[in-house]
Amino acid sequence: MKGQKAIIPIGQIEQRILLIRGQRVILDADLAMLYGAPTRALNQAVRRNLKRFPQDFMFKLTQPEKNEVITICDHLKNLKYAKALPNAFTPLEIMPRSSAAG
Repeated sequence: MKGQKAIIPIGQIEQRILLIRGQRVILDADLAMLYGAPTRALNQAVRRNLKRFPQDFMFKLTQPEKNEVITICDHLKNLKYAKALPNAFTPLEIMPRSSAAG
């Protein structure tokens, strides 16, 4: 089984989708968890491959948005201690181009 990609139940992905600014998004911490990679590594890979994505595939949360997400989502409580604001990715733009993170 070594070298094979893990199967992730759709329900686990759907639980990570949030509605922010009227868009369905997945935060960088959740996306990194789904890929089994550190959040920092995911964001570095995205920055290195920005040309592969449309301009509106990602946005950075504001401090009030970050605070609200921390309040609403128990699994994201560790974001409270992060200095950087999280990135939000639109799921439909992530999936076909996910090889940039791997």
